[in-house]
Amino acid sequence: MPPEPFDGNSPHVLLVNPWIHDFAAYDFWANPLGLLILASILRQQGARVSYIDCLDRFHPKASLKDPGARNGRGPYLKTPIPYPPGLEDIPRRFSRYGIRKEWFARDLASLSAPDLVLVTSMMTYWYPGVRETIGDIKSAFPDVPVVLGGVYATLCRDHAVKTSGADRVISGSGVDQILNLVAEYTGWSAAPVFHPEDFNTWPFPALDLQHRIPFVPLLTSLGCPFACAYCASRVLNPFPMKRDPARVVAEIRYWHDRFGVLDFAFYDDALLFDAQRHAVPLLEGIIRSGIKARFHTPNALHIREISDALAKLIKKAGFHTIRIGLETGDFSGRSGNLDRKVTQSDFVRAVSSLKKAGFQKDRIGAYLLVGLPGEAAADVEASIKLVKASGITPVPAHYTPIPHTALWTQAVKASRYDLENDPVFTNNALSPCRKEGFDWRKLSHLKKLASA
Repeated sequence: MPPEPFDGNSPHVLLVNPWIHDFAAYDFWANPLGLLILASILRQQGARVSYIDCLDRFHPKASLKDPGARNGRGPYLKTPIPYPPGLEDIPRRFSRYGIRKEWFARDLASLSAPDLVLVTSMMTYWYPGVRETIGDIKSAFPDVPVVLGGVYATLCRDHAVKTSGADRVISGSGVDQILNLVAEYTGWSAAPVFHPEDFNTWPFPALDLQHRIPFVPLLTSLGCPFACAYCASRVLNPFPMKRDPARVVAEIRYWHDRFGVLDFAFYDDALLFDAQRHAVPLLEGIIRSGIKARFHTPNALHIREISDALAKLIKKAGFHTIRIGLETGDFSGRSGNLDRKVTQSDFVRAVSSLKKAGFQKDRIGAYLLVGLPGEAAADVEASIKLVKASGITPVPAHYTPIPHTALWTQAVKASRYDLENDPVFTNNALSPCRKEGFDWRKLSHLKKLASA
């Protein structure tokens, strides 16, 4: 549906994706998808929308060499900054990732004052970047209300209320709150032309607000049927929803034909769940469309769903980078303390199916969690060796303690930091669930073992 025309009463809403403060950050097909969906909804409803991405690798003033050369991925610009209190002993450089502060100031100054500013948030330990972003917005527009949402705002709401500097913090999905929120702050109201509970009525995200579209993140569903001890999916998306596969194919065609996009990253938490009614029709639709693109699965595919037939469809549809969620190679008793989604036979069958379909070793990666509470280094090494012996690539994924998950209490007890009072200490780069201090040697050993 085309956007409603602007009128004199239409509000001006600025949406901002904040900086990252961290020891390392890299754009692995990352976009603030929720924020861009809200931008599209507001635009469709007739609001005037502006967008600033503090992580923009394609900012007009940036001069990064080939920032989108690796299938749309690439490094962020970074600026060294002081350590957050309590992290001064970590022998790694701490940086602000994203555009220069002066560029952000100029971008803000180039806008007419908005009626409302919406800021998103991702990893809980990235909140210092959120706080700095909001501070700069407040300096530019001191009388404009700033509303914070997103992952950090949902999982650490009390902390966000106290420290972010936002005038309002909202938890959960913004889709069912956005119109009432804008009405509350601006007095503007518009009859919704979409249904918050029907994923198929949501407009495509407003990726065209970016300076470039090097790739497109895709969501075909929200939520996950599993309840893994380390994952917050059920907290962030408690009401599962699926899109019509034909609607997803139409979106892929839209970005491919209109903007020449070749790389698409699926960010579903459970893309293959109930595959015969969801993934199979989707894959068949992509194949029938004739679209020649590269598809990636950075959020990992569920291993137990992968069969010979499904692997063939995945390959034929044009999937390029496969990640599967193994998490650990220790299959004894994992159902009691980690997850219930994979057995050893599931893993062996899935790897065999993917290889028979034609995927090479460097295209199949198995995520392995590193740094779990009570985890022994020998267990991680054994998992890495098991994956390598299967003929695919181990991908160590360092564990981040997340509030409201089943492992949170164990993580708090295992940590040398005060995780409950400051999310900055949940940064996986710190190996936060160890009583011992940061050890470069152990991290380097595991990295070398996985890449050898």
